[in-house]
Amino acid sequence: MIYGIGTDIVKVARLQKSMEQNARVAEKLFTEAEIQYCESRAAKYQSYAARFAAKEAVMKALGTGWDERVHWQNIEIIKPEDSAPYVVLHNDTKAFAHEQAIGKIHLSISHEKDYATAFVVIEKTNS
Repeated sequence: MIYGIGTDIVKVARLQKSMEQNARVAEKLFTEAEIQYCESRAAKYQSYAARFAAKEAVMKALGTGWDERVHWQNIEIIKPEDSAPYVVLHNDTKAFAHEQAIGKIHLSISHEKDYATAFVVIEKTNS
């Protein structure tokens, strides 16, 4: 059963400008592993924007938006070199998901020069 869906689109240049003006933006929005991944990419701001869009889409699918239990650092987007990206929830966000009987989180992200987008479908567990 579907718990929620969420989508988001990010203008790459807008996020890039924000990050260039304030060095702390990256550490507020992204985990250390996400920062390392994005910094290793040729189009690093596209990668950052894709992760930002994915985190926003997860928040929308959870039905919470950003709040004290569901925030940026607790939603991590992992992209293995040889497979699709996936979502890992941490700390309070993971606990919230458990309370809501959330099961699988499906994620699709895409980016190009100007925009990054993400779409999320969250399933409820069968229990």
